[in-house]
Amino acid sequence: MHDLIDLTRYPLDQPDSAQWIALVEDCQAKLATEGLFNLPGFFKPAAIRAEVKALSPKLAQESFVHARRHNIYFKKSIAGLPVDHSALQEFETSNNTICADQMGQAGVIRLYEWPPFARFLAAVMEQPELFTMADPLARVNVMGYSEGQELNWHFDRSEFTTTLLLQAPEIGGDFAYDKDLRSDDDPNYEGVADLLNGRRTPTLMHLTSGTLNIFKGKNTAHRVMPVKGGKDRIIAVFSFFDRPGVVFSAEEQTGFYGRSA
Repeated sequence: MHDLIDLTRYPLDQPDSAQWIALVEDCQAKLATEGLFNLPGFFKPAAIRAEVKALSPKLAQESFVHARRHNIYFKKSIAGLPVDHSALQEFETSNNTICADQMGQAGVIRLYEWPPFARFLAAVMEQPELFTMADPLARVNVMGYSEGQELNWHFDRSEFTTTLLLQAPEIGGDFAYDKDLRSDDDPNYEGVADLLNGRRTPTLMHLTSGTLNIFKGKNTAHRVMPVKGGKDRIIAVFSFFDRPGVVFSAEEQTGFYGRSA
């Protein structure tokens, strides 16, 4: 993995070393206080260039255009909430997606299947073990955002999300979030409505190419701002679970990717 990852700066191949332990503890502290952490320069510049060169044609020619209108919950209705409540207002999301079965042995696939990667993430998340997906489509996705495309406001279904930014756009494409806008005990619908109506100011984060980001998005509202200019935002998304053998249903695969396995 030395050709892909800066293992001097991020020694994922040396579990239980003093450097590895310090890295894990630093990431845990940032997750606790900020709800996320970034590892800039995680992927080496040459590896990033190779990934973009290999995957860009697939995004241009083979991707599924995932375009949908949705609210922040991805649900048509919420029990006890009026259908005209501002927290349920809808907006557009659009990106181009390719799946793991379209990538061959790309660097992002190699990283995903490398056991020390899952071990590191499990340690940071204080989980006994994390597992890759058995789903041939969903395990790794690469998403491209061209001019005008965006990922609009939402909460994640999973406890955390792991991404690697392969290419930053010329303008826009920033990551916006409102930390702990809700909790497991308090849906805070009024706070959600305030965010969507511009009465709350989200935090904006600009990522550089090669940055690994781990984000706790279950109760933190977040989005990707619209991309501008001729340079696409390209990002890889890795899916890990606390149990082996997870696959999406054929209906879920079709909804996300326009086809099923």
